[in-house]
Amino acid sequence: MRRIYCVGRNYAAHAIEMGHDPDREPPFFFQKNPDNILPAGSDFPYPAASQDVHFEVELVVALAKGGADIPVGSALECVYGYGVGIDMTRRDLQAEAKKLQRPWEIGKAFESSAPCSVIVPASKIGHPDQGEIWLEVNGARRQTGNLNQMIWKVPETISYLSGLFTLAAGDLIYSGTPAGVGAVTQGDIMVAHVDGVGTLEVRVV
Repeated sequence: MRRIYCVGRNYAAHAIEMGHDPDREPPFFFQKNPDNILPAGSDFPYPAASQDVHFEVELVVALAKGGADIPVGSALECVYGYGVGIDMTRRDLQAEAKKLQRPWEIGKAFESSAPCSVIVPASKIGHPDQGEIWLEVNGARRQTGNLNQMIWKVPETISYLSGLFTLAAGDLIYSGTPAGVGAVTQGDIMVAHVDGVGTLEVRVV
């Protein structure tokens, strides 16, 4: 693994719930650290310094190769496969950072903040561009969306991102979350799913 890029507000309904215009504005990105990955089968330790930790289910895109200024038409050639991820967020710390116009790392790039399933090769499942993406907490559905609701599709995201950074094998892209994000507490069980990709179960401890 090399880098983790995350796309902000890539579903219109989530943009609205976060208080933003859902129009197709240019995408923006933030990063998590490679060692923030929480592998499938691991528990999520509730982090320090926060009283409001949120889940955000996402389709994860794993790259087999990269480059700079990748054309949209050839972007999927860079993809190794896909996974199910959860962008865990210390929402109170993120909100404070936003208010003070400071970077988001304190709310996003903390230990175990990037749960991720096993990556499934695109050679087996193709390149999913539609199908349900959802998350349940303790058996209750909290987020439901469809991959076809992405404002910026995976090829467009890879192309745009490669104009800002030189992408490479081992990079992961968390591609955005649908509406319904919310808080968890110790003892909760999150189940995240993307049709055609897989399911990830994570216990909060």
